[in-house]
Amino acid sequence: MLQATERPGEGRRAVILVSGGLDSTTVLAMARTQGYECFTLSFDYGQRHRAELVVAERASALLGDVEHKIVTLNLDSIGGSALTDPAIAVPEEATPGIPVTYVPARNTVFLSIALGWAEVLQAHDIFIGVNAVDYSGYPDCRPAYIAAFEAMANLATRAGVEGKRLTIHTPLMQLSKADIIALGLGLGVDYALTVSCYQATDTGLACGRCDSCRLRREGFLQAGVADPTRYRP
Repeated sequence: MLQATERPGEGRRAVILVSGGLDSTTVLAMARTQGYECFTLSFDYGQRHRAELVVAERASALLGDVEHKIVTLNLDSIGGSALTDPAIAVPEEATPGIPVTYVPARNTVFLSIALGWAEVLQAHDIFIGVNAVDYSGYPDCRPAYIAAFEAMANLATRAGVEGKRLTIHTPLMQLSKADIIALGLGLGVDYALTVSCYQATDTGLACGRCDSCRLRREGFLQAGVADPTRYRP
């Protein structure tokens, strides 16, 4: 059960970006604990597997969202990422620099749609589970990027122009994966229901070798908690 302490979101609507992974599920649990009415948003964007969409919808319902929406995009039509182009292999060893699993402009596209839905809902809060500690080289997971997008959002929207400031919340930004896991467990998150793998099977079995799997496994190890992830044989 979620244990509420401070509830700054009491009576406020918020759009929560959810992918079915460890980070975004933790963010949703945090927002619910803080009293927000959570409207969850996922994207079918041409990614390698759809297991994350099933998990995201299920986790959102279990954590008490008001409404869950899946928006269909065709980012695979432009490719440029191992997550959207089957011709680009998902690396199974750590690589320097920005990895090929980076999806060009993905967070900008996702946040823009979340911003539009927030305006429709008259919500002034958007939550996203980006992280600058374990961010794996993704440029759109940095604090400077989030600050720039928030500034743009308040210039580009009716709500912002009318003085109803919109905030992009990144509660995991400075946390390690182990910190995130400990926080989520304290909020009652069942991580066995989440899928973080870049190349999971249709039933959500993780490969155990991609960058996302490695970060996740190391997080449970450092947190001193048994890893509940279901791996492929």
